[in-house]
Amino acid sequence: MRLFIDVRLSAGMKDALVHAQKELYDCGVRGRFTAEENLHLTLAFIGEVPDAQPVLDALSELDFAPFAIALEGMGCFGDLWWAGLRDSAALEALARKVRRALAEREIPFDRKRFSPHITLIRRASGKLPGILLRPASMTVSAVSLMRSDRGKKGMIYTELGAVEAQGPIDA
Repeated sequence: MRLFIDVRLSAGMKDALVHAQKELYDCGVRGRFTAEENLHLTLAFIGEVPDAQPVLDALSELDFAPFAIALEGMGCFGDLWWAGLRDSAALEALARKVRRALAEREIPFDRKRFSPHITLIRRASGKLPGILLRPASMTVSAVSLMRSDRGKKGMIYTELGAVEAQGPIDA
């Protein structure tokens, strides 16, 4: 199983991202656009594992309060174009907690520095036009373990489990 841990995005956040994708397309950008149902914020990429249960066990011990995130800016890593997020100490802390929980249980994961972004297009062509993201924010109230399978028309993501935030929203 190919696994990753993410934050599922709200409908409002996805609407803003799909609008940005449409604007990019209208500006002549081509590539593999991320399907709306697959838009997400990865906290940790795990990759291939034989059993998801150890990861679910690690996630079950996460403790975090709900907090807000907001879209801000766009950028690229080579031909991968993304939407960014406003700086968030709470998001950075959550990513550290997730990664620490995996490391403590010796679950391998991609240890690249956490760089919060939402992938909009892979194999993008052209130059990144100066479009603006629609304002969008949401409350992070859960973290999900996702399975990734290759389908005939692209990737299919399936939630295997989630852990809910506890307590009042963290300002």
